[in-house]
Amino acid sequence: MHVETLKTFCDLVETGSLSRAARLNLVSQSAVSQQLRGLERRYGGRLIDRAPRVGARPTERGRLVYDEVKPLVERLAALEGRLRAKTDVVAGTVRVATVYSVGLHTLPPVIKRCLAAHPRVSVQLSYRRTDEVYAACLAGDVDFGIVAVPARRAQLEIAPLGHDEIVIAAPPTHPIARRARCSLAMLDGQPFIGFERDIPTRRLVDGILRRHGVRVSYAMELDNVETIKRSVEAGLGVSLLPAPTLASEVRARTLVARPPVEGPFRRPIGVIYRRTRELSAPGRAFLSLLTSTLAAAR
Repeated sequence: MHVETLKTFCDLVETGSLSRAARLNLVSQSAVSQQLRGLERRYGGRLIDRAPRVGARPTERGRLVYDEVKPLVERLAALEGRLRAKTDVVAGTVRVATVYSVGLHTLPPVIKRCLAAHPRVSVQLSYRRTDEVYAACLAGDVDFGIVAVPARRAQLEIAPLGHDEIVIAAPPTHPIARRARCSLAMLDGQPFIGFERDIPTRRLVDGILRRHGVRVSYAMELDNVETIKRSVEAGLGVSLLPAPTLASEVRARTLVARPPVEGPFRRPIGVIYRRTRELSAPGRAFLSLLTSTLAAAR
C-alpha cells in the first residue's frame, strides 16, 4: 500500500468530494475511485458512502481507517519536510485564516515582525467567517486560524492571544458622545447594529445585554465589523464593538467609543490549529511571534 493512497483517502474524507481529492493530489477522479476500491478490498468492506447533494461520507469502517491513518500520513509528511529543509534556515509559507475584526486591525504588525525576522517566510492571509476559519483548519487548508471567542473542538489546539475590550460605538452626534463613560442602560430601546446571530461576538454581546436587562432593537445584522462601523457612522444605530477595531475612526472623529460603566467587558481572542498537525519551522516561528506579541499586549 502506498502512502499516497492513504493521503488521497484522508483528503476524500475531509473534503467529501472525489473531484477535490483528485485535485489536491494531482490525479484523475477515476484514479481516486480506483484507489478507494483497492482500500475497500484490503479492509474488507465499504469505506465511503456516496449520495447526490450529500457527497462522499465515510462509513463507520471508513471513519476508523481515517482516524488511524491520518496521524501517520501527517507524521510522514512532516518527516519529509524536515529531511528536505535546511536546519539553519526558516523558510516557507504560513497560511492563516482570520476573522475581519482581528485580521484587519491586529495582525499586520505581527506579520511585519515575522517578515523582518524571517525574510524567507511568506504569510498568506485570508479573511473568512468564523465557521469557515474552523473548517479550513480542520480540513488542513490553512496552518492557523485566528478567531474571537474560540470554541474548543476535539481536533484543535487553542493558544490564547489575550482579549479585546468591548465598548459602545456611536456617531459623534449621538447623546452618548457627550459622556466620557455611559451605562448600558442608554442603549435600551435604541436601534442597534450587530453581527449576524451565528457569529460568536454576537452571542457574547447578546449575553452582556441580557445580563444587564437591556433590550435593543436590531436595525441591521451584518457579517463583518467594517460594515457595522459604516452603518453606525451613517447614524443607523449604535453598537457594542471591540475597542481595537474603532481606533482609526476614533482618531478621525467619525465615531466615538465609550466603555460602559458596568464593564469592563472582554472578548477573548485565540489562535487555533489542528492537534495532529506537526508545525513547520516557519509555522513555529509565526506562532511564537503571534503569542508573544499579542498576548503580552492585551
